[in-house]
Amino acid sequence: MLDVKFIRENPELVRQGLINKNSQDIVDEIINLYEKRRTLIAKTEELKAKKNKVSAEIPKLKKAGKDTSNIFAEMKQVGDEISQLDGSLKEVEDNIENILRSTPNIAHESVPVGKSAEENVEVRRWLPEGFSFDNDFKVLDHVELGKKLKLLDFERGTKIAGSGFPLYTAKGATLERALINFMLDVHLQKHNYTEIMPPVLVNRDSMKGTGQIPKMEEDMYFIEKDGLYPIPTAEVPITNIHREEILSEKDLPIKYVGYSPCFRREAGSYGKDSKGFLRVHQFNKVEMVKFSFPENSYEELELMVKDAEDILQALKIPYRILMLCTGDLSFSAAKCYDIETWSPAENKWLEASSCSNFESFQARRANIRFKREANKKTEFVHTLNGSGLATSRLMVSLLENYQTPEGKVIVPKVLQKYTGFEILD
Repeated sequence: MLDVKFIRENPELVRQGLINKNSQDIVDEIINLYEKRRTLIAKTEELKAKKNKVSAEIPKLKKAGKDTSNIFAEMKQVGDEISQLDGSLKEVEDNIENILRSTPNIAHESVPVGKSAEENVEVRRWLPEGFSFDNDFKVLDHVELGKKLKLLDFERGTKIAGSGFPLYTAKGATLERALINFMLDVHLQKHNYTEIMPPVLVNRDSMKGTGQIPKMEEDMYFIEKDGLYPIPTAEVPITNIHREEILSEKDLPIKYVGYSPCFRREAGSYGKDSKGFLRVHQFNKVEMVKFSFPENSYEELELMVKDAEDILQALKIPYRILMLCTGDLSFSAAKCYDIETWSPAENKWLEASSCSNFESFQARRANIRFKREANKKTEFVHTLNGSGLATSRLMVSLLENYQTPEGKVIVPKVLQKYTGFEILD
């Protein structure tokens, strides 16, 4: 959530930031509402001071035998006016909060300005030794491979739950589990994260805290009877671990990593690629979350991207890094890198991870602060998260890049101790 003080002090910067994010300009409306709030507070405080002063005089007047009935009537009228002003103040404050909760974060100054994904900027790419974009045999896509090798059964997944709910079978299920365990182990043992196994259902306050609600509510599944949401990403429960908390300065940075299934309705995704894993409603993901000092959160973002890259380099899967332009940034992000892996069958790059810095945007919504030891002042932390990684698109690239001319799939060397087998045939 944006800071009202920052909006008031930097109206043109915020206005341009919202334009760059293809968002509605709310600057003047917020400033006007804030001035109305200040006027209401001043008038309320003036009436309360008057009431308190007169109330203190009443006992003296009574003791002196004076009639206080007119004063009582006047104070009742003042009290009624105060109640009315309090109601108006709450209405204005609720209006301010509702506007801010539906207003996106503005982009960091280093983010390229652009309207859509076509204007994202490739930062770098990494290709395994000996890799070529040209294959000397017909490449089967992941759906064909999954069916041929009895790894995946999308048809029965659809029968069980509906389109977009994959069914892993036999060695396919083992490979998926191996991938998750490998990624967790790397982040724990090499990158020094603390492992979390979070709830996969969260309440509305948790969804508000990370910015999924109200803006993206139509893309969320919802269990109406219990008021709970199946999580779209482990970012939600892990970030909310410290909701309404004041952290100690010595605890920062905090680095969590956790596996979870993820659920997304993606109500606005009709017409997009939908084959196999290209667009699913349930998928698995290992998520990295950081709580950082404001002054070095962008250094932490670069480190997080490198942590995700380590996974792909160990798996020897070709990838590229994109810096998203302002118009393609998510609602809450101030800066984001997408990591895309190569699909030979689709002949294109597929998003497998996003690493984002939200600055204080989520922390302000979820009230996550820390206390400086030097001056004992509290500040909002900066929150970051990144997929480390999502397995669905990664599985596409793994199967397709490791297939042989005979239609078998070699298991990446780093996964073989987890799978117990070296080849899928």
